[in-house]
Amino acid sequence: MIELRRLRAFVTVVEEGNITRAAERLFIQQPPLTRLLQGLEDELGVTLLQRLPRGVRVTEAGGVLFEEARALLARAERLREAVQRAARGEQGHIAIGFTSSAALHPFVPNLLRRYRDILPGITTQLEEAGSGELMEALLEQRLDAAFVRSPANGIPGLSVEPVLSEPMIVALPLGHRLAQETQQPLPLAELAHEAFILYRRPAGQGLYDAILAACHRAGFSPRIVQEAPRLPATLSLVGAGLGLSIVPGSMRRLGGDGIVYRTLAEEAQLSAPLYLALRHSPASPIVERFRELVAEAVQASG
Repeated sequence: MIELRRLRAFVTVVEEGNITRAAERLFIQQPPLTRLLQGLEDELGVTLLQRLPRGVRVTEAGGVLFEEARALLARAERLREAVQRAARGEQGHIAIGFTSSAALHPFVPNLLRRYRDILPGITTQLEEAGSGELMEALLEQRLDAAFVRSPANGIPGLSVEPVLSEPMIVALPLGHRLAQETQQPLPLAELAHEAFILYRRPAGQGLYDAILAACHRAGFSPRIVQEAPRLPATLSLVGAGLGLSIVPGSMRRLGGDGIVYRTLAEEAQLSAPLYLALRHSPASPIVERFRELVAEAVQASG
C-alpha cells in the first residue's frame, strides 16, 4: 500500500516544480525527499518525474498520479478532521428523550436549538415518552440522555442531574366553581372533594407521587376518577368536564378549550422538577459535550 508521506512528497514536488523548494516546504532535507520519490517510483514501477536542469517536470503517468494523490490527501485530511471533531464531541449522533411536559418548558426546545446551532455536525434523534419509558430506553442504550420528571433514585446504572423546578398549577373545567376566581392562589385543601384526573403512574412517577403526598399533607386523599396515558390527554379530559388535574406550569402553554388554570397556594409545596438522566457508564465525547451545554444553560438561567 502506498504511504501517504510518499504521496505528499510527490504532490509537493509537482506543485513546486523543484525538489529544493519542495524540501523547504516540507521541512526536510533534499536527500530524504529524493529517497521518498525514488521509493514511490519503484513501488509503482513507472517514472513519475522527469529531471530537468532547473527543476522537474511530471510525466504522463505522474500527471495521473498527481490528480488522484491530491484528491486522496484532501480526503485523508478531512478524515483526520472528522475524527478529531468526533473526539471533541463535535460530530456524530445523539439520541435525546424527553417527557411531554418537559418539551413544553422553554428550557428544553431552546437548549436543543442552541445545541444544533453550536454543533451542526451532530445529528440529533428525539423521542417523547414517559419518564419510566425514557429511563428504560437509557438502560437499553436506545437513548443517550433524557429529560425526565422522576429523580430515578435507586435505578442501577443511571444518574440524574437537576435542571430546573417549576410550580404546579390546577387545570379546571370552564364553569367549575373554583374557576371563577383566577387571581388568588388556590389552597390545595379546596380540592378535597373534587374529582381528580391524573396521568398513569408509570408515565409520570415523580409528579404522580408528589401530588399524592401534597394532598395527604393537606389532609385528604385525592379521589381519582380517571387516569390518562400522557399529560396532554389529561388536559383533554379536563376540558371535557370530567374532573380537574394538577400539572406543571409549562402545560399552560398548551392552552386548551374549556380549561381554566389557577396557581396553587405556596403551602401546597408542589413543584415539578426536571432532571437530566444519563447512564453511569463512561459517556462518549458527544454525550459529555451535551451534558456540559445543559450545565451551562442551567447556570445561565439561574
